[in-house]
Amino acid sequence: MEPAQAGQRGGILLAPGGPRKPRCAPTYLYNAAMQATLPWPDRLIAALDQGLRALSASNTATRPSPAAGVAEGELSSSERRQSAALMRVNHAGEIAAQALYSGQALVARSQRTRQLLATAATEERDHLAWCAGRLDELGGRPSLLDPFWYAGSFCIGILAGLGNDAQSLGFVQETERQVETHLNDHLRRLPEQDAKSAAILTRMAEDEARHGTTAGLAGGAELPRPIRRCMGFGGEILRRIAWIV
Repeated sequence: MEPAQAGQRGGILLAPGGPRKPRCAPTYLYNAAMQATLPWPDRLIAALDQGLRALSASNTATRPSPAAGVAEGELSSSERRQSAALMRVNHAGEIAAQALYSGQALVARSQRTRQLLATAATEERDHLAWCAGRLDELGGRPSLLDPFWYAGSFCIGILAGLGNDAQSLGFVQETERQVETHLNDHLRRLPEQDAKSAAILTRMAEDEARHGTTAGLAGGAELPRPIRRCMGFGGEILRRIAWIV
């Protein structure tokens, strides 16, 4: 029998000490890759399933919350309401982000673009779960218009992806730039004692910046100024309404 040699055969890693099991990719990346390769009708079914999951209360993060190891600060009633309103707005924004990515992925031309969108959407689901958990801790509630935010953003995502993948990726890049700006604004508006919410928003801003950079490096085209302004106007509508409702 031929002795084992270092290398790879049949999916098993071989080494002088014997066969070793290969490292498995994280489950969320595997699922994102599977979805990116689905045919169009199956992608539509998957998109509908994602919508139901995003609007349910059972979203589970693949990464621990940045607030997990942070002590709860002493917040007054007004400060708690302020933090809850800010986190409700961010939760609604993450609902919209799920829908945008899902709509864009549905009509994306290339598997590479679908993969990029699916991978980014996985991290956005983490944000959604983190915001939902923090809302519960603050005694707040999600926006009553979450189904509307999802449906409207899903349609916008489809429109953004209908042109070509470069425009779709440019839409991602601009969206993330605007989201990062508003997250930094919310960090300034949080009560100073609310370190748990601040930890979540800081990590979210870092992720959004990375998503935008990745989309740009993947070939995202800069969008015309009127479109960028319309995107900013739409985001402002969500923020103002979700603050109240």
